[in-house]
Amino acid sequence: MTEKGHTVITPDLPGHGSDKTSPAEITMDNYIKTITDILDKQKDPVILVGHSFNGITFSRVAELRPKKVSKLVYLTAFLLPNGGSFFKAVQGVEGSKAVENFYLSEDQTYALVKEEEIQNAFAHDIPTEAFAAAKPYIVPEPAAPLSYELEITDANFGSVPKYYIECTEDRAIPIEVQRAMYKDQVAKSFSLASSHTPNFSQPQKLAEILLKIQKL
Repeated sequence: MTEKGHTVITPDLPGHGSDKTSPAEITMDNYIKTITDILDKQKDPVILVGHSFNGITFSRVAELRPKKVSKLVYLTAFLLPNGGSFFKAVQGVEGSKAVENFYLSEDQTYALVKEEEIQNAFAHDIPTEAFAAAKPYIVPEPAAPLSYELEITDANFGSVPKYYIECTEDRAIPIEVQRAMYKDQVAKSFSLASSHTPNFSQPQKLAEILLKIQKL
């Protein structure tokens, strides 16, 4: 993307990557502020690409900063209606290795997927060695954001063009669930025969799709 002249920003959300904030201290507001602070520093509107759970985060960000977001891209992500939440969205979902092996810590402050099923759930199409190298960056998910109920309006969120990149081999968010979420909600959809993490398994193909969306 950068070689095509684009600026790419990949921030670490609180409790993820290099940010070591305790999961017990993290709320959805912390995630949202991280992104809105970045948007507020940008001269021009940006394309937001939300992966997985962070479809919810970016939907709320678009609600709060509709003029700062030129397009919303959901990468095998949760595209939910007003009032939707992660916990509501996964209730009754079948065929998800992530949901089947999901559990909360004893103190209910963070969520995990059973160790022996993490690669199967999220990255079955990636070599074991490559996954092992990335594994230190897979951290427990703070629990509070998972129960956050999305607040969006037609006037703000509804004004931002939306696109969906589905992953047909996804074992975390089954393809049927992805398609049900984005049906009649997006300007255009794209498809990758990938696991839940095409940024690992098919980065070149993913970049090509993002470049197409940029030109639309």
